[in-house]
This record gives sequence, structure tokens and C-alpha cells, in this order.
Amino acid sequence: MKFKNLTAEIFVPDGQAEAQAFQRVTHLGIGAHQDDLEFMAFHGILECHASDKKWFGGVTCTNGAGSSRVGAYKDFTDAQLMTIRRAEQNAAAVVGKFGVMVQLDYPSSAVKSATDNSLKNDLKEILIATQPEVVYTHNPADKHDTHIGVVIAALQAMRELPLAQRPKRVIGCEVWRDLDWMLDTEKFPMNVSGHDHFAAALNGIFDSQIAGGKRYDLATLGRRSANATFFEAHANDEASQLIFGMDLTPLVQDDTKDIVEFVSGFIECFHNDVKTKLSKRLGKI
Repeated sequence: MKFKNLTAEIFVPDGQAEAQAFQRVTHLGIGAHQDDLEFMAFHGILECHASDKKWFGGVTCTNGAGSSRVGAYKDFTDAQLMTIRRAEQNAAAVVGKFGVMVQLDYPSSAVKSATDNSLKNDLKEILIATQPEVVYTHNPADKHDTHIGVVIAALQAMRELPLAQRPKRVIGCEVWRDLDWMLDTEKFPMNVSGHDHFAAALNGIFDSQIAGGKRYDLATLGRRSANATFFEAHANDEASQLIFGMDLTPLVQDDTKDIVEFVSGFIECFHNDVKTKLSKRLGKI
């Protein structure tokens, strides 16, 4: 398989032949940066980890050059950090027992471009090779521009596939904006309870980020815990760790749906819910 960037890399942790490694993938994660998969798509990693029939495939789109860095990593060049981050992602693929790990090595500027179709084309090739049942990617209400670039490219790639080859489920996940604001009836909750040590092991691999100035490991598990506790106000917790997703499947099943209007619909529902609750209390309705 050839990608736009000659520096792109395919890594198969168990040494399976490349074609077979792609074909066995049932759950595919498409993330912007090294560590995004472990933070947002842990549900898919977990689904496949102990199964001999399900395999998680990972795609990291960017090269990791723009990371914050302090402490032990404060004097590292972009090139040095890119090498470390790539190695960390491959190490996570080993621990997570991924079927295949692809690092496309794009600069963020290319991912954020509205006119460069290279990432979309690369993702389409991966989707054709894997034909996954489930895809995890960023949610379109994320506040990180690079994440938005990735989810748009992923959605466009899936929409170009024949209907029969498109994933049965596509989930937009939390990273740089949680999905707590969505109405509970519209959230796609993913219960990942009981695997805190496994999650911590995966998250902790990315030392260049954690020691480099961002405690993503603590924040990720904290968000999942908060999601579980604050999900239901009038009942005991049924989960200790929840990841919220936005179901993007309709956008992949129906090419006529406008992405902006689809996402804005969730925001409008939130707006109406807040407005209605306040208005009732104030006697305005």
C-alpha cells in the first residue's frame, strides 16, 4: 500500500503479513495525533483486545511535530520528538494488541487544508483494505482544528465507498471537547469500566506528552469517571468509566446529509433544552 508521504509507516505488532493484517481489522480508529486513539477509541481497543475474532486497527494522521515540551523534552527538536512519538504509538499498538498501526506522517497544516485531498485519499485506501464494521474518529464539535480536519477527511473517504463497503457504525469521540453537553438520549455511551489498569498502561506510554507538560493520562481517566457519575442524576452509577460518542453513522449512510447541519442539530437540541428548563422555572412557559 502506497501513501502520499514516503515517510508513512505500517507497523504490524504480531508480524502478520501486511495484507492479512489489514483484512482482519473489524474496528478502526482514525486519530489526528499519537495518543488520540488510546484516549478516544479505548472502547474499540478493549472490544478487540481479548478476542480472536475482532481486531483493532489504528491510524494516526499527523507527525507529532507541534507538541508542547518542557522538562526532559524541552530541548528536543521537532525531528527528535517526531521520532519519539512514532515509537510511543507503536509501543501502544503492541500493548493494545492492535492488528495494524498506520502512521501517515502529515503535518497539521495539510490536515487542516480545505483543498488538499491527500489525507482523504490515504484514508480511503485504508478503509478499502480493512472494510471495518466500526470506525472511531474525532467528533465534529471538537475544538482542535487538526481533529476537525481528520474527521472531515474520514467522513469524506467513507462517503466515497460503495454503500456495501461502508462501516456499520461510525462514532465521533471526545478529546479536545467532551460531549457532556449533548442530550443524554443523543449520546452514544461506551462503557469501559473495570479496565483502569489497562487504560493507564496504554496512556502512560506517551511519556513525551505527560512529562512534556500535559497530564493527559490523569485527565482522560478523570473525564471517563466524571461521565459515569454525572450521566444519571437520579440513579446509582451503573458504570465507573464512560466515554461519550456522537453517532456519525447517518452521515456515512446518507451522502445527502449536510455535515454542518447535522452537527448543528445536536447543538440546537442543547440550546432548546436549556432554554426550556429556564423558561419553565421563570414561569415564561
